[in-house]
Amino acid sequence: MNGYLDMELLRFTTAGSVDDGKSTLIGRLLYDSKSIFEDQLEAVKQASVSRGNEEVNLALLTDGLRAEREQGITIDVAYRYFATPKRKFIIADTPGHIQYTRNMVTGASTADLAIILIDARNGVVEQTVRHSYIASLLGIPFITVCINKMDLVSFSEQRFEEICCQYREMTAKLSIRAQLDFIPISAKNGDNVVEKSTNMSWYEGPSLMELLESVSIEHKSGDAGKPMRLPVQYVIRPISDKFPDYRGYAGRLAGGVLHVGDAVKVFPSGLTSTVKAIKQADRSLDVAHTPESVTVLLNDDIDISRGDCLVGAQGREPQVSQRISMMCCWFNQEPMQLNKRYIAKSTVSETMAMVKGIEYKMDIRSMSKIEGGTDLKMNDIACVMLHTASPLAFDSYVDNRTTGSLIIIDPDSFETVGAGMIQL
Repeated sequence: MNGYLDMELLRFTTAGSVDDGKSTLIGRLLYDSKSIFEDQLEAVKQASVSRGNEEVNLALLTDGLRAEREQGITIDVAYRYFATPKRKFIIADTPGHIQYTRNMVTGASTADLAIILIDARNGVVEQTVRHSYIASLLGIPFITVCINKMDLVSFSEQRFEEICCQYREMTAKLSIRAQLDFIPISAKNGDNVVEKSTNMSWYEGPSLMELLESVSIEHKSGDAGKPMRLPVQYVIRPISDKFPDYRGYAGRLAGGVLHVGDAVKVFPSGLTSTVKAIKQADRSLDVAHTPESVTVLLNDDIDISRGDCLVGAQGREPQVSQRISMMCCWFNQEPMQLNKRYIAKSTVSETMAMVKGIEYKMDIRSMSKIEGGTDLKMNDIACVMLHTASPLAFDSYVDNRTTGSLIIIDPDSFETVGAGMIQL
């Protein structure tokens, strides 16, 4: 059991246009890696028969909503968990329809790798561009392009190379810097999914499973080398004879390493102190690493509240401002309006805010920037200027995906209407 808990974890997401085979690919991964139970397979077989399918429809392993199974499409983000002897995995299967682009943003926000599916018959289409651009915005370091349905183009090496060239040209226009890998597959038949395909002997690279098991995840350990960030989620003040003066600051490390004795500064106030103790449940720690959840005790009795952020006193400090430039993905059917009051939430800190200007919108069709504008419609992606009522402490999204992101909330409905990646 301990061996399983200590295994490396890779989070990845699938994205692509409608009917490119995302759910079928994940079903094939689970089935061929023997990561589903017999009763699950039996339920899928029965569902396939009831739908009139001539063979088992592996897409039903991930399309869990009744509406999804009836329509044969993915609507919500489906999360699946499985493991091989080499690694643990969390998959986010995201929808392909353009009206569900917002689901792709949320599903991919914590991913280490994005699988972009392309139908070999259609090549690069608008949703391919949209999803690739979002993956880049979200800082996903690896993009694996699976060119699917190769069986429908006679396993043509020439067609595979044509699509690879199309995709590279598109990423160059959008300045996408993720590491790219290309794999020709047939998700329906299992070619190059778990096992190498005998139908494409011209392809000398790894199968998808081999790549997922071997891709480097050293970028995760890179958080340890970043400046220390600990957003305070809760101030612990037990009122008891046993702990008359106890004051602990609980939160999850969002970057760096924290030691007992370290000097820290509180943002946005700028007050300073040193770490007296680090607690984790009933244990005392000498050091805490990202992304551990801990309670920190300080040597000085200073004013710290939920939403403040403890920062290493010797490292790079976060920005503190009421003006924030960010790339925004709009989620809501009601358009974003300039100068309307919203709630901006960064880590656990909340303040009222307004969007004061739109610098440009991204036109996915032409892969160009359209300057100006007065509103954002659902699934629009734009660079906006946000003004907040109170100062926020933040980093750029490139430097820290936790302290460099925020969400926009409608104060009347409390719906999350937008998500932003902060730029400096």
